[in-house]
Amino acid sequence: MKLWSWQKENLPSIQHSLRTALAATASVIVARLVQMPEAYWAAIATLVVMQSSLGATLTLSIERIVATALGASVGAVETNYFGSNLAAFMLAIFFIGLLSFGFRLEKTAYRYASVTLTIIVLIPRTNPAWIVALHRFIEVSVGIIVALAVVAFWPERSAVPAKNAAE
Repeated sequence: MKLWSWQKENLPSIQHSLRTALAATASVIVARLVQMPEAYWAAIATLVVMQSSLGATLTLSIERIVATALGASVGAVETNYFGSNLAAFMLAIFFIGLLSFGFRLEKTAYRYASVTLTIIVLIPRTNPAWIVALHRFIEVSVGIIVALAVVAFWPERSAVPAKNAAE
């Protein structure tokens, strides 16, 4: 039984590390410029979706935006009507699972939606739930947009040389 295994092509390169660090920092700057109260969520969203290729980043980004919108919406409704009642919280997480199944969202999206709902419902705030949900959606969207821009404009070169087409 192997407890630790890795493949050389999946290790972060210096270029990938630099791109990721710059993208996460740019996300915080943009979120602060648009005056988001919890700008660190933009950086977290960037770190979650940042992949080596634009295609992989785009796929994960769409999933993350849809999931965040779903979790924020259900979280705002739940908080507005039930506060942080744990029975309502449990039902809301289950409801998101049903919606995810109905919309054919994968388990990863269900997990993102549930995390968003949890952040909105269980962290006490003074603002109304709809404002918190909107801020969360904007913060995540900023992070995703920055990640997509960085990956699109600064493509990562493959560390593994391309095989000859004749092989």
